[in-house]
Amino acid sequence: MFDNLRSDWITHERDPWRQGMWVMCVYRFGRWRYTLPWGWLRKPFSLLYKFLKIWVQILTGIDLPCETRIGQRLTIEHFGGIIISGDTVLGDDVVIRNGVTIGLRRTGQPGAPLIGNRVDIGTGAKILGKITIGDDAVIGANAVVLQDVPAGCIAVGIPARILRKKDAASQADCESAPAQSAAGVPDEHAASVYAANPVAAASEKLTVSEAAAEAAV
Repeated sequence: MFDNLRSDWITHERDPWRQGMWVMCVYRFGRWRYTLPWGWLRKPFSLLYKFLKIWVQILTGIDLPCETRIGQRLTIEHFGGIIISGDTVLGDDVVIRNGVTIGLRRTGQPGAPLIGNRVDIGTGAKILGKITIGDDAVIGANAVVLQDVPAGCIAVGIPARILRKKDAASQADCESAPAQSAAGVPDEHAASVYAANPVAAASEKLTVSEAAAEAAV
């Protein structure tokens, strides 16, 4: 937990007033409590986490449940109106701004987004459903993304359309290529990002044990 917090501290420019840092502290604590081996010991920490999560959510307007799986160096640039589903997977070096929603497309329909590495998500963007956002993609401000975004492409508009970045080979590449995960292969949703992201893989193993841990509480 402390190594992750140190990385978060550096990522948020060692600024104690960055509210994204406050959220990451509570998130890391929530993940850490699952590593406690005994249910009786975990109970008070779980209760404390629930209070801390509500407190930081009220203060910052950011909902980042500890069930969300994230890679290294997640940056929350601004606070307010950020909602991330616990089913979401985020890769390394993702940037999130205010007003962003990442989660299920609708109630009762399973499947949340898989966000690759170095994805830049603009203010007010909505990324919904079981879709993959490829590495180095850019999601424009207020875009509503309901389909896969290939690696290195830009998604803009409502609903989002896919454009190429200056370094992409052609517009056709972005329109026809399957979304690329962190492993650089067509997405099998979470499986491919775990192959290239040991942190996410470790987080998934932790998540698998969470149900058993909670059941033991």
